Formats: sequence, C-alpha cells, structure tokens
Amino acid sequence: MKPNIKDFQKKLGFSNPDLLKTVFVHRSYLNEHKNENLTSNERLEFLGDSILSFWVSQKLYLLYPHLPEGTLTNMRTILVRTETLAKIAEELKLGDFLLLSLGEEKSGGRKNKSLLANTFEALVGAIFLDQGLEKTANFLAKQFDKLIFSLDEKDLKDYKSLLQEKVQTKEKEPPQYKVLKEEGPDHNKLFVVGVFAFGKLIGTGKGRSKQEAEENAAKNALVNF
Repeated sequence: MKPNIKDFQKKLGFSNPDLLKTVFVHRSYLNEHKNENLTSNERLEFLGDSILSFWVSQKLYLLYPHLPEGTLTNMRTILVRTETLAKIAEELKLGDFLLLSLGEEKSGGRKNKSLLANTFEALVGAIFLDQGLEKTANFLAKQFDKLIFSLDEKDLKDYKSLLQEKVQTKEKEPPQYKVLKEEGPDHNKLFVVGVFAFGKLIGTGKGRSKQEAEENAAKNALVNF
C-alpha cells in the first residue's frame, strides 16, 4: 500500500505541511503545473546538503580522534555519496511522495538514484527549518549511525591511492585527473572526470563533487587494470 504523506508528516513531527510538500516537488513538475504556485525542492536540497556534510564531518571528527584527515574524508565520501543517500531515501519510501512531470515519471524518476539522493537532502533541509538542528541531528543519527559503525578497513580504502600504487609500479608519473564535463545547475553539479596514465584515458567516473567523481574514476580504472 502506498504510504500516506500525512502519516509521514506525523512520524517526523512536522508542524508545516507545506514545507514538507515542497521537499517532494521536482522542478520538472512545475513546468506542467504552473497554476499551482509551488516551489521546487532545489533550495531545500542546497540547505540540506550543507547540513548533512556538517553533521557527518562533526560526527566522524568526534568518534575517531585518532584517524587522519584523509581517512575521515574517505569515510565522509562513502556516507554522503549518491548511492548511500539514495538507499536511505528508498528505505524511507521518499520516491512514493515525489511530484514529477509525466516524462520524468515514465523514465523511472521515482527510482532515479540521483533524484532520490537530492530529495533526501531536501528533507534534511526541511527538518532543520521546521524543527531545528537538534531534531535534525537526531533524525540523521537514526539514518547513519549503523552505517558509520559498520564501516571497516576495506570500506576506507582510497581508490585514488590504490590506483596510484598500481600505476607507479609501471611508471614514475602518478595518474592525472581531468574534468571532462560538468552538467546541471551550479548548486547541483554533476562532474564527469577522466583519469589518465600511460598516455591514455584509463577510467572515467561521475560524482556530485570533483572528489567523488575522481574516486569513481579511479575505482573504474582499477577494475580494468
């Protein structure tokens, strides 16, 4: 049975139903419903992205005082990457509440990982505006604590470092990373990065930050190494 947004509102303790509705308004929906006077979730997503990064960074900093900055960065990348956020969004059934254009609906927008990740960030922003930082932190702890404590050494491997080690067994120069393409608005860029070694392109990767795209490019290069 399809979840009821009023039940979801009650579960999260939202006092502003209009704010919660905005979380689920994809910009494509606005083009076909201009008379509804709605706002897309992009501003909430912008806010939620910053709050999420802050919360995860603080959590890791306090939990692991012995770990160096590089390892903490790798952990944060794993926790806030698109795949992780999309999985949480799926568990919360956020896709069921989305307001999409007919085209986005037909193309599987409710299961689109990037769209789901963006919606989760918008939800974080909305919880912060509706209930404040403490309640937002409590919500994020419920979603991320198990993930944080389940990270092990194999999860913390830096694909860029692994690739550099492999490349430099064959040549002195380390691999080089180059942004091949940028897509989307400034606040929600998708970067396509290529990694080059031995005078050729050996892997490409996508990400919502250059760092994530470089990690994915290195990961893909390692598969074919």
